[in-house]
Amino acid sequence: MIDLQPLRELRFAAGRALPDRLSAASGIVAAGEFLYVIADDELYLGVFDLAGQRDGEWLRIFDGELPEQAAARKASKPDLEALVRLPAFSGYPHGALLALPSGSKPNRRTGVLLGLDDAGALRGEPRRVDLSALYAPLQRGLPALNLEGAVVCAQELVLLQRASGDHPHNALIRFPLASLLHALGADGEPRLPELPANVQRVELPRIEGVALGFTDAAALADGRLVFSAVAENVHDTYNDGPCVGAAVGIVALDGQLQHLDFVRPVRKIEGIAAQHDGAFIDLLLATDADDRGAAGVLYSARLALAEPAGLAR
Repeated sequence: MIDLQPLRELRFAAGRALPDRLSAASGIVAAGEFLYVIADDELYLGVFDLAGQRDGEWLRIFDGELPEQAAARKASKPDLEALVRLPAFSGYPHGALLALPSGSKPNRRTGVLLGLDDAGALRGEPRRVDLSALYAPLQRGLPALNLEGAVVCAQELVLLQRASGDHPHNALIRFPLASLLHALGADGEPRLPELPANVQRVELPRIEGVALGFTDAAALADGRLVFSAVAENVHDTYNDGPCVGAAVGIVALDGQLQHLDFVRPVRKIEGIAAQHDGAFIDLLLATDADDRGAAGVLYSARLALAEPAGLAR
């Protein structure tokens, strides 16, 4: 069992037109002194001081406005669910962040590319990324497509398909990283092409009869992934439901589950970042409050390893 230690709520300075909280945290990346948090129901990226000394800031990454009414907002949101740090490539000498949507609906197939500088700060303007061609074959092979996490590991971009309700199958979806970076570095609006994907199913246990589903992952230097997963009692990829359990584990790229620990208290963990410390992995975990009136929370936790394993940086 892993104990979650609350660090802080994901809040911003009050008195602005934008919300003073980030509620639906869905993916995180730590870079330099910054913690970047994507929300699945916003048109903005949350930018936080990793040390927690300053208020967070919103950065607009999509134009327009979303409805305030819950059902209308859910129907029209871009549903960004994953945030991954990319290595250096053409036009981005210090790498970039790529925010990826779930793909669960046709309007949820546009991502955002954000450049980084050598200190991990954002540089340049956000660029929209058309993911329709990349996602189309995945939709055919995974009828309940619901991508919830992304990580760079072993020269591949690995997307995590989340099990849900009537479709209780998790999967690792692996793409050649070089081909993706080539497309992202091209002139004009980035458009990722259809690429061959290696899809590996992963079996996770159930909690109270509810399937555990991937929500995010971070890469280990030995080629494995440390992941977060939640058991959300819902029958489809669209609606939300009560979270009956959560876990953190380690999985190999061939889909073999190597370690699993449940967490307490039960929280809907949607984002994970990690750093190796001897025989342990120190974790940062962000939660989705499933309530726009409440802030998501950043937690720390420590995962003990049977054998030491380093983290890719």
